[in-house]
Amino acid sequence: MDSAKLVLALLDEGYEKKTWHGPNLKQSLKGVTAEQATWRPGPGRHNIWEVTLHAAYWKYAVRRRIEGGKRGSFTLKGSNFFARPEKGKLSEAAWSADKKLLEREHRALHGAAAKLLPTARAAKAMRQLYGVAFHDIYHAGQIRLLRRLMER
Repeated sequence: MDSAKLVLALLDEGYEKKTWHGPNLKQSLKGVTAEQATWRPGPGRHNIWEVTLHAAYWKYAVRRRIEGGKRGSFTLKGSNFFARPEKGKLSEAAWSADKKLLEREHRALHGAAAKLLPTARAAKAMRQLYGVAFHDIYHAGQIRLLRRLMER
């Protein structure tokens, strides 16, 4: 498998394709309710909802870099971590909308990567694309741990 196909496969495995190591990011979110997504293991710690948007943001950030997009163009105001739920917006609809944002950002990054990888500029972006896949797996594990901790 050439490196372009490998990085696309890794992006997909980290986010949604079957893996040998356990749940990917999308699988780790399956069945999580809005209320569960807001649970914090302690004061000042991130919840599943915030981690989900953090993953969406970094997919956006890498896509923006490889496409040469404008900074500050993410759907949500701010960067990196976004406090969730917003005041008065704890609802399944709000949680679903933010999970759909993650999905859209994954699709957009995958599309941008597929266009870039056959070009001479691909080598520079390759590490960032691998990084996104590893980032998804890291946070998938974090979400699984948060789910286990809230059962206690």
